[in-house]
Amino acid sequence: MNRKDTKEIPIIAMTANAFQDDIRDCIDAGMNGHIAKPIDIEKMEAVILSVLEKQESLQNGKNNSING
Repeated sequence: MNRKDTKEIPIIAMTANAFQDDIRDCIDAGMNGHIAKPIDIEKMEAVILSVLEKQESLQNGKNNSING
């Protein structure tokens, strides 16, 4: 999409493919994270928190460069 806000929506892949190549392929395709099946709640929480923290950090960096 050509909307600016679409790049701010985090996308986390959930697949049965858990090899490093599969994870890299998801990230290279534009995903922000990867969770392998079967779902491990603790790993899922960690991935979600990591993605949100990265997004917040990037957002704060943009805000600081605008205000600084």
